[in-house]
Formats: sequence, C-alpha cells, structure tokens
Amino acid sequence: MRLHSVVAATGSALMLVLAIPGSASAATGQFRYSYQTADGYDAVGFINNPQSGRCIEIRGAGSDDTSAAYAPKNLTDATATVFLEAGCRGDAFYSLRPGAGASERLLVRSVVFS
Repeated sequence: MRLHSVVAATGSALMLVLAIPGSASAATGQFRYSYQTADGYDAVGFINNPQSGRCIEIRGAGSDDTSAAYAPKNLTDATATVFLEAGCRGDAFYSLRPGAGASERLLVRSVVFS
C-alpha cells in the first residue's frame, strides 16, 4: 500500500510541474528604430515583444556603413544592447535601459534583450 501512495504522489507532483508555465522568455513592449529605405525615405521600424537572449537583426539596416538603423528607443521592460555590427558582434555596442531612447547619432544593426 505504501508503494501505491508514493507512486500516486510522484505522479501528482509531475502533473503539477507540467501544468505550471515556464518563465516568459520575451521582453514585453516595443523596440523602435528609424532607418532610410532603399528609395531614400525615412521610415520607422519596430519589434514587438522581442525574445530575450537571442540576437535580432534589425530590418532595414544594411551591412554597409551608410544604411544602419538609428535613433533606437527601448520601450520594453528589458535592457536592450544594440550593436553597430550584424550578429550582435563587435566592440561598438550600447545598452539602453527600459524606457530609454538614443539620438540619431547611435547607429545599430542588431540587438539583444536581457
């Protein structure tokens, strides 16, 4: 009878663990940035509820020095680290705390959220 109780308790505990959702792995809010289109027009891009811990390439930001996105605004609840290079690489990076924005001088091509 004791073995039956142990098995039942273990099974119940396992069901409870599986029923509880894991911690969210996304920042809540929006990350905004400006960029220039191929036709030379100014545009605004955004990323809604970005995944945390994953490098995100910024759409509209090219690989040459003249077409990086600029003026990022971190309207999420997580810290955003923006990079001048694609792939969240390089020594040129800047951290934006939640709710912070940067000037048009800050050029970005990729971002990762903590």
